[in-house]
Amino acid sequence: MKLGVFCYNTEYSIRPDRLAVMLEERGYESIWLPEHTNIPTSRRSPFPGGGDLPKPYYHMMNPWVSLGAAAAVTKNLKLGTGISLVIQHDPIVLAKEIATLDVISGGRVLFGIGGGWNAEEMEQHGVPFDRRWKVLREKIEAIKALWTQEKASYDGEFVRFEETWSYPKPVQQPHPPIILGSATGQGRQRVVNYCDGWMPINVLLEDMPAAVDDLRQRAEAAGRNPDDIELSIFAQVGVDEDLLKRYRDLGIGRSVIGVPTSRPEKVEAVLDRFAPLIGELAA
Repeated sequence: MKLGVFCYNTEYSIRPDRLAVMLEERGYESIWLPEHTNIPTSRRSPFPGGGDLPKPYYHMMNPWVSLGAAAAVTKNLKLGTGISLVIQHDPIVLAKEIATLDVISGGRVLFGIGGGWNAEEMEQHGVPFDRRWKVLREKIEAIKALWTQEKASYDGEFVRFEETWSYPKPVQQPHPPIILGSATGQGRQRVVNYCDGWMPINVLLEDMPAAVDDLRQRAEAAGRNPDDIELSIFAQVGVDEDLLKRYRDLGIGRSVIGVPTSRPEKVEAVLDRFAPLIGELAA
């Protein structure tokens, strides 16, 4: 199992380029940065974690610019979004941004995606909350077309464009892995339908082994090889050596741990705590 690291990536967190260097020096596999383009002040949508919305949610920096900075100072570190709110982007523009990052990084992008939970945030981007999953699927399918076809076109309900050239193409073939962050059965079906990997948050899953079995069964029913779907997890709570080993033994290919947001001076201690496990987890 590989070990990655998540950071909320605010202006008061550790800089993404600095964090990337620290990760690569210690042998971590990947850096993961989240996305909220904005947070409406109305606060109609309750925070899924309960209570007040944490400050980092409305202070996140742009993940693609930040991952570009991380790419510039590393050679092997994978560059992930955890997660990108695809529905809030023009798919033609987003396809070019990600492909460009994949080219300049030598093929290191991990495209983590999600549907989002903040209804008013989506509305400010013109996306109805109850149609967000249809919008997400169409935009992902359109991005795949732009990445893999010389003359790409797409004809959907929310995304539509006639034949067009879009370059560069990603280094990774057929494209960077698309990894869905979702903890529900419907989410696992979406992974099977149009994604390459699955990455839930552990606190949202009561029975991880049952969820893994469910994903595999859904893949087999759809004619996909379950082994072709990479399993990852955001280890948000209860993270220790025993938990990470249990995930490895369950067939999880990647665990992503978090580092402090507002205390960048504490990051190094967290990284040093888990770095000795990297080789053992990979065995």
